[in-house]
Amino acid sequence: MTCFLITTSHLETHVWFRDEEDFKAGMNYVASVSFSLGICVLAFILMSNHVHFVLACSEDEAVRFITEFKRVYSRYLNIKYGTQELLRRNDVDIRFLSPEAESIERAIAYVQMNSVAANNCTHPSEYPWGTGRTFFQVEAPKGRPLGSMTARSRIKCLHSKVRLPSDWILADGYICPRSYVGVKFVEGLFRTPKRMSFFLQNSSKARQVLARTDTNLPSFQDKVILAGIPDLCRSLFGKWTIIDLCEEERKVVVDQIKRRFSADVAQIARVTGLSYQEVVRLLESF
Repeated sequence: MTCFLITTSHLETHVWFRDEEDFKAGMNYVASVSFSLGICVLAFILMSNHVHFVLACSEDEAVRFITEFKRVYSRYLNIKYGTQELLRRNDVDIRFLSPEAESIERAIAYVQMNSVAANNCTHPSEYPWGTGRTFFQVEAPKGRPLGSMTARSRIKCLHSKVRLPSDWILADGYICPRSYVGVKFVEGLFRTPKRMSFFLQNSSKARQVLARTDTNLPSFQDKVILAGIPDLCRSLFGKWTIIDLCEEERKVVVDQIKRRFSADVAQIARVTGLSYQEVVRLLESF
């Protein structure tokens, strides 16, 4: 079986997913796109400003998958926010995973540990937007089968007209990854939960966490800060967005984001849409 790791470049001044509704839409698009293209997903994670996938497919199929995923999610962003061309400019890296040297196991562990490395959680199983809760689970996923829903309610919830298997489980507004991810293959690859834990703890992302010396790491997820910015702008200056602020007001809000949310420069740039250099300038001039 040939496998590929897909990684999109980190957006520096924007995010893919602004709130839980966006993450749920993204989760459902992973399900619908993989099903419509007949591609097996082994692992994936949706981060605020980038995504990762491990797929069992050919290279051409990997290209088709990420192209289609970006297309349907871009349409969603355009409808909800009026955002155009955002993901078309987002570069993609697709790498072949050799079945030798445990490359597939390492790639899956790398993907799973992204949320931990970003300080969003302490273990992949605590992060809902991907396959962190998918493998070596004793209990069956809780939720309702898609077959119990009307066609109209399915389309409204999934943002897609793709007719998915009726036994797939919908929970908390998105399709449970265990409905379509190659769980048996991945569990067979790792063999035991203990061996999977070993790869998680020894992945490059885990080493990145251990090597940290910066104590001022982001403590809040991007979606939390995004939700708080309008309140900051309104409470401080009676305005609604960063764009509405003058230079001096923008300095204050950027400084408040840093202080209140323990946000670093890269995170402030993502959630405000300002460039990295602009955020640095504002903080230094405050």
